[in-house]
Amino acid sequence: MTTITATADFIIIGGGIAGVSVGARLAKDHSVILLEAEPALGYHSSGRSAAMLIENYGNPVSRELIGMSAPFFRESDEFGPVPLVKPRGDLTVAYTGEEARSASIVDEGKGMESLSPEEARELVPALRPDRLIGAAFEPGASDIDVEALMQGFSRQLRDRGGRIELAAPVEGIKADGANNNGGWVISTPKGDFACGTIINAAGAWADRVAVMAGANPVGLQPKRRSAALIRLPDGMDASGWPMTSGIEDRWYCRPDTGRLMVSPADADPVDPHDAWPDDTVLATGIHHFEEAMAIEVTRIEHSWAGLRSFTPDDVMAVGFDPECEGFFWLAGQGGVGICTSPALSLIAAQLSTGQSPQGAGELIARLDPGRFGKA
Repeated sequence: MTTITATADFIIIGGGIAGVSVGARLAKDHSVILLEAEPALGYHSSGRSAAMLIENYGNPVSRELIGMSAPFFRESDEFGPVPLVKPRGDLTVAYTGEEARSASIVDEGKGMESLSPEEARELVPALRPDRLIGAAFEPGASDIDVEALMQGFSRQLRDRGGRIELAAPVEGIKADGANNNGGWVISTPKGDFACGTIINAAGAWADRVAVMAGANPVGLQPKRRSAALIRLPDGMDASGWPMTSGIEDRWYCRPDTGRLMVSPADADPVDPHDAWPDDTVLATGIHHFEEAMAIEVTRIEHSWAGLRSFTPDDVMAVGFDPECEGFFWLAGQGGVGICTSPALSLIAAQLSTGQSPQGAGELIARLDPGRFGKA
């Protein structure tokens, strides 16, 4: 007979921002155990994100969730007096031949401004004037303090009685009503844990977790995103620059602790793994960056990569599996996991406890994992 190490109402698999945020919500009224395979929370995607609160980013569902999360980031003192966001702005520059696309970004966006080439270069003086025809600017975009957000939710989870098990990769999942009121037993090197409901917040590994539980995968595709930290030329102060990107989405940059973070904006499909940057992809992105900016990159101080996981329709999967009782999906955030976490964790907590989020019926239908059938 299996010896149960601990039992909870909910076991959350995955200690990224999705897992810790929904865990904090659920722990207010329920017993929660969070299992993380790595020795630290936020080890993969969440801890490697250059996250910003940009309300005009992503598809319509992502934008709705970002908008719903914005008041938490800007106004909440739930994690103490230190602000979770700092003003930055988001600048998307356009070149000859891209006038129509730049205009559509402004027209279709929320709180967007159309800037002349001169106005764009006032914000980012290093922009090369050649072929620059203007820019779309979101002045309200802000940097997110990812570490403070992760620590806030994880501290809240623990303070509310939740348990976090690190270095506890899931080795097996079985339905076992004899041990836990018709629920699950999850085996790890730290012991066997029982629960009534599994929250699958395993990021790039969420489909694999589903298969272990006997559920059908939703068809998640992890995609690599790389970045490098470069030194600025002597005398150049970029601390006040906005996040800056080319409209063709081949590069973007953002000030970072006296340096400049540059990314090729890559989205190469890969298998779930501990991601590292591809040198060729990084070099190509830096080349495009140098074409747009009068900054010569002579040395990369540090580079890294993370995985962003997408469902087949690029909308996250949030809700109970239609065929696997007690198995709840919280996956496929596709690069907006951090900036949607306040709203998405609340929705997930409500749905997983049988509540109906008010006024969000259409959104809930879009998130329903049952839309994928058998992947």
